Amino acid sequence: MSKVELAVACFDQGFVCSQAVFSTYSLQFGLDRETALKVAGAFGGGMGHMGEICGAVTGAFMVIGLKHGGTIAEDEQSEEKTYSLVNEFVNRFKSRNGSIVCRELLGCDISTPEGLNTAREKKLFTTLCPKYVRDAAEIIEQILT
Repeated sequence: MSKVELAVACFDQGFVCSQAVFSTYSLQFGLDRETALKVAGAFGGGMGHMGEICGAVTGAFMVIGLKHGGTIAEDEQSEEKTYSLVNEFVNRFKSRNGSIVCRELLGCDISTPEGLNTAREKKLFTTLCPKYVRDAAEIIEQILT
Protein backbone atom coordinates (compact mmCIF):
# COMPACT_ATOMS: atom_id res chain seq x y z
CA MET A 1 0.00 0.00 0.00
CA SER A 2 1.36 3.44 -0.92
CA LYS A 3 1.85 6.16 1.67
CA VAL A 4 -1.04 8.05 0.09
CA GLU A 5 -3.30 5.03 0.60
CA LEU A 6 -1.94 4.55 4.14
CA ALA A 7 -2.84 8.15 5.01
CA VAL A 8 -6.39 7.74 3.71
CA ALA A 9 -6.72 4.39 5.51
CA CYS A 10 -5.54 5.99 8.75
CA PHE A 11 -8.21 8.67 8.37
CA ASP A 12 -10.83 6.03 7.56
CA GLN A 13 -9.88 4.21 10.78
CA GLY A 14 -11.05 7.23 12.77
CA PHE A 15 -7.96 9.36 13.18
CA VAL A 16 -8.30 13.05 12.32
CA CYS A 17 -6.89 14.47 9.08
CA SER A 18 -3.75 15.95 10.64
CA GLN A 19 -2.94 12.65 12.35
CA ALA A 20 -3.50 10.68 9.15
CA VAL A 21 -1.04 12.74 7.13
CA PHE A 22 1.60 13.37 9.80
CA SER A 23 1.78 9.86 11.27
CA THR A 24 2.06 8.28 7.82
CA TYR A 25 5.36 10.06 7.16
CA SER A 26 6.74 10.53 10.66
CA LEU A 27 8.72 7.31 10.99
CA GLN A 28 10.79 7.92 7.86
CA PHE A 29 11.94 11.21 9.40
CA GLY A 30 12.72 9.84 12.86
CA LEU A 31 9.50 10.22 14.84
CA ASP A 32 7.57 7.19 16.04
CA ARG A 33 3.92 6.81 15.02
CA GLU A 34 2.47 7.01 18.55
CA THR A 35 4.20 10.32 19.25
CA ALA A 36 3.20 11.64 15.83
CA LEU A 37 -0.45 10.74 16.49
CA LYS A 38 -0.32 12.58 19.82
CA VAL A 39 1.38 15.67 18.40
CA ALA A 40 -0.99 15.94 15.45
CA GLY A 41 -4.16 15.19 17.41
CA ALA A 42 -4.99 18.81 18.20
CA PHE A 43 -4.92 20.05 14.61
CA GLY A 44 -7.94 18.26 13.14
CA GLY A 45 -11.01 20.18 12.09
CA GLY A 46 -8.97 23.23 11.24
CA MET A 47 -7.17 23.41 14.59
CA GLY A 48 -9.37 21.80 17.21
CA HIS A 49 -12.67 22.26 15.31
CA MET A 50 -12.05 25.98 14.87
CA GLY A 51 -12.45 25.67 11.10
CA GLU A 52 -9.13 27.38 10.40
CA ILE A 53 -6.29 25.74 8.41
CA CYS A 54 -7.27 22.23 7.26
CA GLY A 55 -5.71 19.53 9.42
CA ALA A 56 -4.45 17.60 6.39
CA VAL A 57 -2.56 20.75 5.40
CA THR A 58 -1.21 21.21 8.92
CA GLY A 59 -0.12 17.57 8.98
CA ALA A 60 1.75 18.14 5.73
CA PHE A 61 3.43 21.26 7.14
CA MET A 62 4.68 19.19 10.06
CA VAL A 63 6.05 16.54 7.68
CA ILE A 64 7.92 19.25 5.79
CA GLY A 65 9.31 20.50 9.10
CA LEU A 66 10.42 17.01 10.12
CA LYS A 67 12.41 16.67 6.91
CA HIS A 68 13.76 20.19 6.46
CA GLY A 69 13.24 22.10 9.70
CA GLY A 70 16.30 23.56 11.34
CA THR A 71 17.68 22.60 14.72
CA ILE A 72 20.08 25.51 15.02
CA ALA A 73 18.66 29.02 15.42
CA GLU A 74 21.05 30.54 12.91
CA ASP A 75 20.26 27.96 10.20
CA GLU A 76 18.60 30.30 7.72
CA GLN A 77 19.02 27.82 4.88
CA SER A 78 16.78 25.24 6.58
CA GLU A 79 14.23 27.91 7.41
CA GLU A 80 14.13 29.16 3.83
CA LYS A 81 13.85 25.61 2.43
CA THR A 82 11.03 24.78 4.85
CA TYR A 83 9.09 27.96 4.10
CA SER A 84 9.61 27.52 0.36
CA LEU A 85 8.19 23.98 0.49
CA VAL A 86 5.26 25.10 2.66
CA ASN A 87 4.44 27.77 0.08
CA GLU A 88 4.76 25.27 -2.76
CA PHE A 89 2.49 22.87 -0.89
CA VAL A 90 -0.12 25.60 -0.30
CA ASN A 91 -0.09 26.64 -3.95
CA ARG A 92 -0.62 23.07 -5.10
CA PHE A 93 -3.32 22.32 -2.52
CA LYS A 94 -5.16 25.54 -3.38
CA SER A 95 -4.98 24.79 -7.08
CA ARG A 96 -6.74 21.48 -6.39
CA ASN A 97 -9.23 22.67 -3.78
CA GLY A 98 -9.47 26.47 -3.89
CA SER A 99 -8.50 27.00 -0.25
CA ILE A 100 -6.57 25.62 2.72
CA VAL A 101 -9.18 26.84 5.23
CA CYS A 102 -11.34 24.07 6.69
CA ARG A 103 -14.62 26.02 6.83
CA GLU A 104 -14.17 27.07 3.20
CA LEU A 105 -13.35 23.52 2.11
CA LEU A 106 -16.36 22.12 3.96
CA GLY A 107 -18.72 24.95 3.13
CA CYS A 108 -19.77 25.36 6.76
CA ASP A 109 -18.23 26.74 9.95
CA ILE A 110 -17.54 23.81 12.24
CA SER A 111 -16.45 26.17 15.01
CA THR A 112 -20.14 26.71 15.77
CA PRO A 113 -22.49 24.02 17.09
CA GLU A 114 -24.79 24.59 14.11
CA GLY A 115 -21.97 24.28 11.60
CA LEU A 116 -20.58 21.17 13.26
CA ASN A 117 -24.04 19.60 13.23
CA THR A 118 -24.43 20.50 9.56
CA ALA A 119 -21.08 18.89 8.73
CA ARG A 120 -22.03 15.74 10.61
CA GLU A 121 -25.54 15.56 9.13
CA LYS A 122 -24.20 16.02 5.60
CA LYS A 123 -21.39 13.52 6.36
CA LEU A 124 -18.80 16.03 5.15
CA PHE A 125 -16.06 14.47 7.26
CA THR A 126 -16.49 11.16 5.43
CA THR A 127 -17.33 12.47 1.96
CA LEU A 128 -15.00 15.48 1.56
CA CYS A 129 -12.15 15.06 4.03
CA PRO A 130 -10.68 11.84 2.61
CA LYS A 131 -9.99 13.77 -0.61
CA TYR A 132 -8.13 16.46 1.32
CA VAL A 133 -6.05 13.82 3.12
CA ARG A 134 -5.31 12.15 -0.23
CA ASP A 135 -4.41 15.46 -1.87
CA ALA A 136 -2.11 16.43 1.00
CA ALA A 137 -0.32 13.07 0.88
CA GLU A 138 0.01 13.16 -2.91
CA ILE A 139 1.51 16.65 -2.79
CA ILE A 140 3.91 15.61 -0.01
CA GLU A 141 4.99 12.67 -2.15
CA GLN A 142 5.70 15.05 -5.03
CA ILE A 143 7.57 17.79 -3.18
CA LEU A 144 9.64 15.70 -0.77
CA THR A 145 11.22 13.44 -3.41
